[in-house]
Amino acid sequence: MGVDLDGEVPIVGTELYDTDFDAFVEVRRRVPPHAASRAVPSLRLFSSPQISRRTSSPRDDRPIPPLPVPRRIAPAVTLEKALGAAYEKYGFVILRNHGVSDALIRRSLECSKQFFALPAEKKMEYHLAGKGGARGYTAFGVETAKGSTSHDLKEFWHLGRDLPPKHRFEAQMPPNVQVEEGDFSDVTRAVFAALDALGGRVLEALAVHLGQKREYFADKVNEGNSILRVIHYPPLVDPETPDADAEATLRELELAGGHVRAAAHEDINLITLLLGADEGGLQLLRRDGRWMEVNPPPGCVTCNIGDMLQRLTNHRLPSTTHRVVNPPASRAKIPRYSMPFFLHPNPDFVIETLPTCVSEQYPNRYPEPITSDEYLQQRLREIKLK
Repeated sequence: MGVDLDGEVPIVGTELYDTDFDAFVEVRRRVPPHAASRAVPSLRLFSSPQISRRTSSPRDDRPIPPLPVPRRIAPAVTLEKALGAAYEKYGFVILRNHGVSDALIRRSLECSKQFFALPAEKKMEYHLAGKGGARGYTAFGVETAKGSTSHDLKEFWHLGRDLPPKHRFEAQMPPNVQVEEGDFSDVTRAVFAALDALGGRVLEALAVHLGQKREYFADKVNEGNSILRVIHYPPLVDPETPDADAEATLRELELAGGHVRAAAHEDINLITLLLGADEGGLQLLRRDGRWMEVNPPPGCVTCNIGDMLQRLTNHRLPSTTHRVVNPPASRAKIPRYSMPFFLHPNPDFVIETLPTCVSEQYPNRYPEPITSDEYLQQRLREIKLK
């Protein structure tokens, strides 16, 4: 079956419990040059297997009737091939049937809203000064994307891996902070465990795709310095503000230094698994220099490649630039919540280019190895968390 994906971003829905998979791709019409300022092509996963036809007309903005696609792709197309191909081309996929329960996702969002609704003084009691935001609460206006001069418009919470006493990595992985109010700590720990397990399955598939044994990553991430980040992007204007005034406020934000919810950046780690994002705004940068909206259906998990895996694979798996843009005035009164899980390797893992990713055509970009902890500390200084 020929499906032309050139110039489009496939969102792969994968069943992670067997080697077959369901893949659904929406092939969107290219945005005509004259419309680029008013439209950004979107990504989404169909709830039923279908794709949309292209049109040769640059003026036709009507919806395109979907064409049916067989539910099962050819048996020869395995999960490893599906994920590998999508990641090599785009660095992003959307996963469904991922095993993280809808009930846990809903409960985690509820607990997040309750925590961030606490008074600022109370939240600051959970801030650990001098720890680079590794655990606990980081206030609004602190984190700044690499290369940016303006801080992001967000506050967040970090939960890491719980370690037993006198663990060999206790210097790199401090104890977690326990929140007294509600079930926030218990629920976020459950989300951490679920996404940690899901990330392990994704890495198994990628290991096979990269010519390694399926369990290649297992003993390299089992004590990884992974982080669950719970993010609150507050409303940018007061809920009582008229829309016209809201537009003026958004313009002022832009003129005051280009503050956005999350400036363009790449993730530091191996892979990132994203839950939540109940409001839009996430965009990825395509190879042609255009931004594309990422709008996963409810309950799906967005998964992207981070810089550590890009380095390990000599850029065979690209770490795609992405951002969270400010909403239009009609949505600027609404907060946004999301929960990215940054899957890191063990602190002593040496990031050394895989031999299977080096060739005469693709020489090694990184002849000098570096440990994952050294790389992490370097990057934390760049984003002003150290």
